[in-house]
Amino acid sequence: MKIAEIFYSIQGEGSLVGAPSVFVRTSGCNLRCSWCDTPYTSWRPEGEELSLDEIVTRVAEYSAPYVVLTGGEPMIAPGVGELTRLLRDGGAHLTIETAGTVFQEVACDLMSISPKLSNSTPEGVFRAQHERLRFQPEVLRRFMAGYDYQLKFVIAEPGDMEEVKMVLDGVKADPRKVILMPEGRDAATLQARGVWLAEICKSEGYRLSPRLHVDLWGDRRGV
Repeated sequence: MKIAEIFYSIQGEGSLVGAPSVFVRTSGCNLRCSWCDTPYTSWRPEGEELSLDEIVTRVAEYSAPYVVLTGGEPMIAPGVGELTRLLRDGGAHLTIETAGTVFQEVACDLMSISPKLSNSTPEGVFRAQHERLRFQPEVLRRFMAGYDYQLKFVIAEPGDMEEVKMVLDGVKADPRKVILMPEGRDAATLQARGVWLAEICKSEGYRLSPRLHVDLWGDRRGV
């Protein structure tokens, strides 16, 4: 499996924000988000080929209570089902971060699904592919039916909420599992967007997520 990085940090987003976690970041993605913060796993995939046993051994070195399998898009990684079962056997709580476009049978404690809105669509040669793949309601419903989940939306402007509501109506999501997160790769942008996004969350009953790792360390890898 091609792995971009394995590192120990804190969870910066979602319902487990602040939890000490080992991150296993697969390389390779079927989408090309315009604001992607890990282009080294999508636009320019890089990394090293590791066996599943090598991945599990590296994760075990940290003895962390939480493990996060992320990407790229981990659901397209060969052997992802077996890897998740091996990671779960280690005893840690396992979160999988996915865009929810490809379904795989996996083992996990929290399916962190981030459906991509039209604000993610790039210009150029990848536009048509990205737009065709970014929203797969049947896949979302399968994940939501089979796993404990959170739906995490990246919001760039208030107008994005109309699309969020269309997605939620279409998949019949529990509002208590909906998390909104401001788009941005620096603390100032996140703070500015977070102010008005907090008011939306108060009005709609959704949760607001920071990007705590950006607040603490900026736009850096391995944190």
